[in-house]
Amino acid sequence: MRRDSGFTLIEVMISLMIFGLLAAAGVALLSFSVRAQGVTAAKLDDDQALNRLSSALSADLAQAVTRRTRNDAGDLLPAFVGESGSGMTPMVRFVRGGWSNLDAAPRPSEQKVEYRLTGGVLERVAYPMLDGAQPLPPAAMLSHVRQVTLRYRLNGAWSDTWQDTPLAALPQAMEMRLVRDDGVEFRQLFLVGTSYMKPEVANAPH
Repeated sequence: MRRDSGFTLIEVMISLMIFGLLAAAGVALLSFSVRAQGVTAAKLDDDQALNRLSSALSADLAQAVTRRTRNDAGDLLPAFVGESGSGMTPMVRFVRGGWSNLDAAPRPSEQKVEYRLTGGVLERVAYPMLDGAQPLPPAAMLSHVRQVTLRYRLNGAWSDTWQDTPLAALPQAMEMRLVRDDGVEFRQLFLVGTSYMKPEVANAPH
């Protein structure tokens, strides 16, 4: 007798099982690819944020000037104020030159800036005017920051804090040690006011 053509129930079940295994493998591979792409994109974004922070700090500190300012209460502030990162939120505040004025607004070419750590986010704060003005909204530069420690150098000596000294209103360099939430450490040295040097500092031994 002639058999009717077709698949048996066992053959269909085996085919479905193989198809299910292939589909599960495809979904797992696609999920892994999506996760890897997300991690890579996040890493690239973080690296770019770190580079932007380094570039902004380098540009700001290189153009630091010896211009004292007043706060909104009228108190006279040093030209450069730097705090230590030990046990407190690190902060550095100073006045930088070279502030571009593309719209020819009635304002100086100098700008008071401040860097601070707020809730794990390192922020850059700028002021619209040098004296007696409230700061502009902060710009987030880098997130997931656990700690920032700043040190200041003058004539080979390092200090955890800085204010005006009899020798100079500005340090010669600032070191930043930054620790991320994952424990990764970033350390960089920045030159301060490279166009500024008082005669007695320039002639002092290093």
